[in-house]
Amino acid sequence: MAFQKKRIVVWGTGTVGSMVLAEILRHPLFELAGVGVSDPKKVGRDAGELCGGAETGVRATDSIDELIALRPGAVVHYGPTAQFADENIRVIGAFLRAGIDVCSTAMTPWVWPGMDKIPDVWRDPITEACAAGQASCFTTGIDPGFANDLFPMTLMGLCGEVRSVRASELLDYTDYEGDYEFEMGIGQPPEYTALLEHPDLLIMAWGPTVPMIAEAAGITLDRITTTWDKWVTPTDRPSAKGTVRAGTVAAIRFTVNGIYRDREVISLEHVNRIGLDAAPDWPSGTRDDVYRVDILGTPSISQETSFRFTDGSGRTPAIAGCLATGMRALNAVPAVNDLPPGWVTALDLPLIAGIGTIR
Repeated sequence: MAFQKKRIVVWGTGTVGSMVLAEILRHPLFELAGVGVSDPKKVGRDAGELCGGAETGVRATDSIDELIALRPGAVVHYGPTAQFADENIRVIGAFLRAGIDVCSTAMTPWVWPGMDKIPDVWRDPITEACAAGQASCFTTGIDPGFANDLFPMTLMGLCGEVRSVRASELLDYTDYEGDYEFEMGIGQPPEYTALLEHPDLLIMAWGPTVPMIAEAAGITLDRITTTWDKWVTPTDRPSAKGTVRAGTVAAIRFTVNGIYRDREVISLEHVNRIGLDAAPDWPSGTRDDVYRVDILGTPSISQETSFRFTDGSGRTPAIAGCLATGMRALNAVPAVNDLPPGWVTALDLPLIAGIGTIR
């Protein structure tokens, strides 16, 4: 099967971006055109060095203008979370105004940009940039995104009736090095109010897939609710970020719930633990570190997905999930290139089977 090679700029070379960079360098469909970084210490370094590979001759830059001048087919953007919204909007907006499509994992609220809780200052600049450059912007999410929308919606298409659908992230955070103290309150005393405990913030940050699924099912939700629970550890627990002390929060469980006709019909659930034995009464998978979909309907369906490296590298399931997150954005590029300008969501995309992955 013939396909046209896509020239790609990678923006962001943290955990996700650096792994995707390595995949691009050996992929038959994609050619690395440039690398964008925000860390001054990475400017001028070879792309191969940034991903642990051989010299490529492609040097990292923090100049958006230099990368635009390369006229890539798309930018895959692995920037920070919505905590750094202004910077994400600045970078992504510049590429879109220049007529370059962007596929990103950052800014999880953009997974469903029509959600009413998203501030206009986060949405309007990208809408305007897409129009100005006649370009498209797709955000797949970072948790890992598709597990909370693509998976449940695909399974719902196998049912005659769906009475409820729940997408759950069930992860051990012992080896996780990302931010969770301020956002989730892990490692904090139980009286501490984490940022995401505030319902409006939780719905905006992690809940856009709930109204997306409702749209896919052809219903309008009456309202969206949340729950938040904490589990306090009686003993010290080691983690990649230090010791979680006895008497502090070592597990959190939250849900974002779509209510329709006074029933909870769509739920997004996260259970994040420090140690597999934490919060033993809370949900867990049949395997460690899984993403689970449970549908009550005709037929009822349960699906668990786990991400693993089997190459002997010893990299954790969490890191495997990060790579899958990044590859969803990269593999979506050809489809996004073929779509009309504007916002792109999972509902706009065709089946993305991963062309060029079997070789």
